[in-house]
Amino acid sequence: MNSSDFGVLDLNTLRKVAGSLILVGAAQFIAGMIVAEALYSGYSVADNYISDLGVGPSALIFNSSVFLFGLTSVVASYYLWRIFHEKLVVILFFLAGIGLMGVGVFPENVEVIHPIVSLIALLFGGLSAIAAYKLEKPPLSYISVIMGSVALIALVLFITQNFLGLGEGGMERMIVYLIVLWIIGFGGYLIGSEDKNP
Repeated sequence: MNSSDFGVLDLNTLRKVAGSLILVGAAQFIAGMIVAEALYSGYSVADNYISDLGVGPSALIFNSSVFLFGLTSVVASYYLWRIFHEKLVVILFFLAGIGLMGVGVFPENVEVIHPIVSLIALLFGGLSAIAAYKLEKPPLSYISVIMGSVALIALVLFITQNFLGLGEGGMERMIVYLIVLWIIGFGGYLIGSEDKNP
């Protein structure tokens, strides 16, 4: 094994580390949100915002989970830079992670800051999915663009309060779920892909 072989091995290890961080962060967030919803008596996925979970009886679980999701995304963005050197994707993914961490630190009752960090998380999360097509191969690259675009359309509808009968909570989930599902797919893609070029 020569030095170039070590370089490939290192790059593939970085892919798996980044993918694992992304996948675990997203998966634990979904689990945390499900638990938080179950503990919040009378909670409605249609009529309640997701961020309502951050100020109710489930606040500790939800806020910790969303903060951890953001933290794993921020750390993963460093590895994404080392792997791909795609500045735009890394910056977008990093900002989405910062927004998520902000949601965990500044829950819904922090009226000025919370809407800002929530918008940062959702906007840059959707843009990350679109920009990541540069890092992916078909069909995932096509799916990423579609999911990110639909999430951004849902974000516009959400901001303009056009909920299309889904309620504010339902429309918000159209944004969040599409982004999180893309992140899970992207994490799995990184774990399973390898750089064949020494």
